[in-house]
Amino acid sequence: MAAPLDVCIRGDGVVGRTLALLLARDRHRVGLVQSPDAPSADIRAYAMNAASRELLGSLRAWPDEAHATPVLRMDVHGDNGGLVHFRAEQQHAEALAWIAGAAALTERLGEALRFQPFVELLSEPRPAALTVVCEGKDSRTRADFGVEYEVRHYAQHAIAARLRCEKPHDQVARQWFMDGDILALLPLAGPLGHEVALVWSVGQERASELMALDAPTFEQRLAEGCRGSLGAMTLTTERTRWPLQLSKASRWCGPGWVLAGDAAHTVHPLAGQGLNLGLADAHELARVLHAREYWRPLGDEKLLRRYERARKAQVMAMQWATDGLQQLFAQDARPVGWLRNWGMRGFEHSGPLKTWVARQAAGRL
Repeated sequence: MAAPLDVCIRGDGVVGRTLALLLARDRHRVGLVQSPDAPSADIRAYAMNAASRELLGSLRAWPDEAHATPVLRMDVHGDNGGLVHFRAEQQHAEALAWIAGAAALTERLGEALRFQPFVELLSEPRPAALTVVCEGKDSRTRADFGVEYEVRHYAQHAIAARLRCEKPHDQVARQWFMDGDILALLPLAGPLGHEVALVWSVGQERASELMALDAPTFEQRLAEGCRGSLGAMTLTTERTRWPLQLSKASRWCGPGWVLAGDAAHTVHPLAGQGLNLGLADAHELARVLHAREYWRPLGDEKLLRRYERARKAQVMAMQWATDGLQQLFAQDARPVGWLRNWGMRGFEHSGPLKTWVARQAAGRL
């Protein structure tokens, strides 16, 4: 007969695995339900902030430098001369962020789980005092708890790929806002690497056009889009695409259940904060459960409301910020373009405001 579970986590992505390890440290018996449709070759890359790095480091699940490249500078280009620089040294920080591959993160967390006797990997859910839904934005369990998921689709799809570049990336994350497109090149393969991860947010029709191009033509279009900043570029993976959306759950918890990560909220990827928000969810939920009164059960709704209240404010602020930026840069009318590039130049010299924004993004609140 299987041992009873304290917590059943549905979804074994980065957020679910991290939460399982956090709860196991408090000797909770955790069942981690493995996702049946996990991608076999996940080429996504994440911009991890300082708080996420510290959290995963405490679990001995942080990838080595070859798989988590420190970003020392970020260059943000407007479509008409606007330019903002962020530098780690100006923030007195080791790095602005670390770019880590999804596969590397999942693998390191999997290694940590193998040495954790309080976590049991499951092929299907089992009853528990608390069920945590970490199944992502397409969660099937969320509706079972009567949760409505409000979704606003952007008229954009994201295209992702990995590329090898003629020039080294120099630990610089580069981003271009141009004619409604948002193009980001994120450094990979360590400080001396020549590899980057591409995230290119474009209109749906343009996404279809770019996906249909042969590799050399796509590489040429990309080189034109990033002004040849890294020289010749060669695809090293297939391209993938997905629709972009802003979404939020009507409620995050109820008696015996709670949502975390993309199952509760999503944001536009232009700021690279989606996974950081999910990991912050896991950290706060574990903290709330750890600090609960001895007489209060894990699935107590009042207890879980503490987690919901603590996290909703930061998530809503990030949703507001990323949505505002997306709406601003999606407009290609000349007056709006002039205004936003004027604003970028002003922001570059704004001093304390620029420092505050950088600290928020890095998780140093």
